[in-house]
Amino acid sequence: MWDNATIMMLVRETGTTLFITLTSTVFAYVLGLPLGILLVITAKDGLRPNAIVYKILDVVVNVVRSVPFLILLMLLIPFTRFVVGKSYGAAATIVPLTIAAAPFIARLVESSLLEVDKGVIEAAQSMGAGTGTIVWKVLLAEARTSLIVGATIALGTILGYSAMAGVVGGGGLGDVAIRYGYYRYQADIMIVTVVLLVILVQILQVIGTKLSKKLDKRITG
Repeated sequence: MWDNATIMMLVRETGTTLFITLTSTVFAYVLGLPLGILLVITAKDGLRPNAIVYKILDVVVNVVRSVPFLILLMLLIPFTRFVVGKSYGAAATIVPLTIAAAPFIARLVESSLLEVDKGVIEAAQSMGAGTGTIVWKVLLAEARTSLIVGATIALGTILGYSAMAGVVGGGGLGDVAIRYGYYRYQADIMIVTVVLLVILVQILQVIGTKLSKKLDKRITG
């Protein structure tokens, strides 16, 4: 069973899993980061309070987050096919992963930005700083450590989602686990894919933790 072809398949699909995870995370942040910022600045105590905009964004985020990923994956098959031309494979998996992760990331970003000391924001306002300047140079700058921690959590979550996509031939280690471990009853391959997924999550967490500590100005020495 453990011939060169099997080993190379696992190596290849490990790379595919990383590609899916990292690409989906980038696209999810393209959507989720501004969404999280908007949630903060349009909130009741935000820089630009707007009850209507906040309520709409809040409802959208809550609704999408409430849908289990596998169900969302199925629901988005027509849209995925429209975007990438097919509903299976690595490229197709990125579409539902991005949409599923964006609201989750928005909440992580919102939580991080809300941790910023109000006094720092008020000081920037007293010096005449505009909303854009405060968001970029105060909120995002002050919350950078928390944002990195949030990104690490997001990567682990998206990696787990990518494994679920194997149910519909999404590619990566999840696909290997389903095709070989479940349908062909090859428990050894199933175990190896699980171990590889755990290792990937641990590596991403270690990198994220080290980066957050490096950027945390409060940590000295």
